[in-house]
Formats: sequence, structure tokens, C-alpha cells
Amino acid sequence: MEDIWKVIIIDNHPALMLGTKMILEETANLSVIGTASSVKDGVALVASVQPNLILLDDALPEGSVQSYLRQVKQASKDSHVIVLTSDNHLSLFAGLMSMGASGMLSKESSPAQLLHLISSLRQGSTVIPLSWLHQGVVPIPAEIPTDGYFDLSKIEHTIMIQITQGFTYDKIAYMIRVSRRSVDNYLRKIYHKLGVNSRAQAIEKYTLYSHTASFNNAPMTSIIAPPESSVPVKEVALD
Repeated sequence: MEDIWKVIIIDNHPALMLGTKMILEETANLSVIGTASSVKDGVALVASVQPNLILLDDALPEGSVQSYLRQVKQASKDSHVIVLTSDNHLSLFAGLMSMGASGMLSKESSPAQLLHLISSLRQGSTVIPLSWLHQGVVPIPAEIPTDGYFDLSKIEHTIMIQITQGFTYDKIAYMIRVSRRSVDNYLRKIYHKLGVNSRAQAIEKYTLYSHTASFNNAPMTSIIAPPESSVPVKEVALD
């Protein structure tokens, strides 16, 4: 006989939470120990109970799912976390899995699909819908970023945005009003922070984590000033 798994549901939709609770408790090996409708209450509950499984809504009002997934995993690192989402994109799945999630499930999935995913986790596997695989295979990095999520500065974040948009290094230098040599210096720092050795690797890793990448205290738009055609390129301090 399988051990009974303790389950916590973190969701800010009471009716959906109650329905999910009823579905799970129809099985003999799942017991919903508690529910929470906020990240703060959910993390406190998780830390107290140390459940086997957490069902986590990705649309809580307290920040991004990446932020509160990290908080939940810090509260109970050995708990399985299934993220319930309306975003069925494979790149989100890869990012969440690399941060410690055990699975991701569409909110439109049937009760049978939820129970099948939980059953797979018990056996050490997870489930990926075929529709996501048709989007292409997104590798899950072996190394998870640290708490700073690369800790990119404002200018480094801006440069990576422009690189992913296909701008040349000369164009980037012109747009942010620095020399080409300065762009090269910034790129060396960026590669070190991302743990990569090439432009292609940097784009791949930055794109995967762009929703969590940290940059210090200012939005990107506050440091981008598209130059007028009459303004010469010159060196400026942007650290």
C-alpha cells in the first residue's frame, strides 16, 4: 500500500481550490492538509507541514510565479510542486523545472490528468503534454541561477535585450552611446555572470531566465536614450 501523501493547495480562487481538494481526497493515498490563498500564508503553511506535494497557482497577485516558487522551495526543498498555469508554453515549463518544480499542468486539464501527473511523480517521473513538445525541445540547465538570478546591472540587462533582438555590437554601442570596446567589456562580464562562453549560449540562457533576471533598481527604459543622428558616439559611465 502506498504511503499517504500530504498535500497543500495554494490558490486564490476558493471554488477551484475546494473542487481540487475534493478531487484529490477521492483517492485513498492523498490527504489535503491545508489550503492558502496568498503566498505569505502558503509559504508559512508549507514550512510548518513539509508536505509531499504542493499545488501552486501561477496567477497569485504577489509577484511572479518564479518568485513564489522559489519561496515555496526554500520553505520545503523536498516537496514536489506542481504549477497550475494558463500559460502552456514549453519555455515556461523548462524554466520552472530548473527552479525546482516537479511538473506543470494547464488549468484546463481534467481531474484524470492531474491524478495521472501525481501518480507519475510517485514513480519518479513527470508528464509533458505532446502539444508542448511540438513547440520544440527546450533544454533544462543543469545549474540553477543563484538568488541574484545573474545579478545583471541595468546596462548589462539592456545589452542582452538588444542582443536577443538581433542588433550588432556596433549598433548596440551606438544606441547606448558607448564605444565598441566598452560593449565588448560588458559582454565579458555578462558571459561570466551567465556562466557561458559564447553569444549563442548567452542568448539561450538569458532568454530562458529573462522573466527573473535581476537588474539593479531601475527599469530598462530609464537607461535607453536612442541617439539623434547628429549626436556623436562617446564614452559615458553607465555602471
